[in-house]
Amino acid sequence: MDKEQILSEVTFKAVRSSGAGGQNVNKVSSKVVLNFDVENSKGLFEDEKPLVLSKLSTRLTKENILILNCDEDRSQFKNKAIVTKRFFDLITQSLHIEKIRKATKIPKSVIRKRLKDKKSISETKKNRKRPDF
Repeated sequence: MDKEQILSEVTFKAVRSSGAGGQNVNKVSSKVVLNFDVENSKGLFEDEKPLVLSKLSTRLTKENILILNCDEDRSQFKNKAIVTKRFFDLITQSLHIEKIRKATKIPKSVIRKRLKDKKSISETKKNRKRPDF
């Protein structure tokens, strides 16, 4: 993954934020929308593209474009920084490959100890009963 190449492929668009905020919201375009075309990216290697496409499949459009929004701050500059950081976190997270879990066998000594403990608890409970004459 080449971060500089990916950053040059990303397109930013500033739009007006929704919600409360009064006059500032009505006249300032502070919300930032990030678009990234996964399939046509030259910053992602060919073996990385299928990983990103599969892991982010729910967040992609039909044309395999990733769209992220940010309108947390009143500043367009800060929103751009936040959405860029969020984008790179998402991409690196999607490229992470989980280790394959190897099933291990329970040692026989552990099984024997569990059965022995079980038997001793059973004997203790049996000894609590009244003797049957």
